Amino acid sequence: MAGPLDGIRIIELAGIGPGPFCGMMLADHGAEVIRIDRIGGTILPFDPLARSRKSIAVDMKSEDGVAIVRDLVRGADGLIEGFRPGVTERLGLGPDVLLKDNPKLVYGRMTGWGQTGPYAEYAGHDINYIALSGSLHTIGRKGEKPVPPVNYLGDFGGGGMMLAFGMVSALLAVKNGAGGQVIDCAMTDGSAVVSAMTWGFYGGGFWADERGVNRLDTGAHYYDAYETSDGKHVAIGSIEPQFYALLMEKLGLTDDEDFAAQNDQSRWPALTERLTGIFKTKTRDEWCAIMEHTDICFAPVLSLAEAPGHPHNKARGTFVDVGGVIHPAPAPRYSGTTTDAPRPAPKLGADTEAILGELGYDADAITALREGGTVG
Repeated sequence: MAGPLDGIRIIELAGIGPGPFCGMMLADHGAEVIRIDRIGGTILPFDPLARSRKSIAVDMKSEDGVAIVRDLVRGADGLIEGFRPGVTERLGLGPDVLLKDNPKLVYGRMTGWGQTGPYAEYAGHDINYIALSGSLHTIGRKGEKPVPPVNYLGDFGGGGMMLAFGMVSALLAVKNGAGGQVIDCAMTDGSAVVSAMTWGFYGGGFWADERGVNRLDTGAHYYDAYETSDGKHVAIGSIEPQFYALLMEKLGLTDDEDFAAQNDQSRWPALTERLTGIFKTKTRDEWCAIMEHTDICFAPVLSLAEAPGHPHNKARGTFVDVGGVIHPAPAPRYSGTTTDAPRPAPKLGADTEAILGELGYDADAITALREGGTVG
């Protein structure tokens, strides 16, 4: 894959969710990412998180399998894994072993709770990690329970994306003369970082520690999604006074005294109720005709089926066809570096023989490993 990470080799101990997302990010931007998959495992052919990879199927619980992984890592720049703390150590593939084999190795560890702390050894999911960081508490409407934002915030924003950033940062340090190191990437920590602005507002006295009463959490009438007459929705984000004034103009409310005091929080619930009624008087397309291509800060709320066909997304190539399946395109874009279109996810173990050959295993050795169940 062409991209700014061209020439970087990453070994990915295959898992689910944020680890593969990190691998996708690195592969999207030019790194050679080799998945070490479990024999008998599964790679879904339509999965964006597995795209643009090579795959070798190895029994990492066998002595010969561990030797293969160590051989691979000796020639790699980085490794990413998403097991519970201590698992790779028990396999004989912990950072103490692999950094001795390759002192320049960047060893990325993706967990929910982190490698240390009272929760470290226990299971969890995105919803739990963002609950502990305080992030989940901020998401939802007034008087209602917290609303999990799918698993975007913990697994991907605070997890896989954070690990990708850490990997690139540590790889840059190695390039500048530093040694290899271990990255302890915890989704709890990452989701806290992603919510940094909210913590700043809270510390400055500008954010109430309550859901649905603040400017950006559906408390304000000018920052919310509204249902339209056809059962669809539009999103309004008219925070700045000039944008709010334009919203009022397009809604015919410029002279309505009720809306004059934009940031009188005591009036927000009543104004939200009024806007709810107003937006239900027209279809989503009718509101688009009125508000699109203005500075109101407006957009239609598009479904997954609709988003790839929107003119803006089409103009930018925000979505791409990968093997007959719609994927989000790699992002961000570069002015001076070409990146290749993503490749479909590999078949599990598709590159086993080629990779072993590169490592110096001859045909007889590869056959013996297959027959012995070490590779698949």
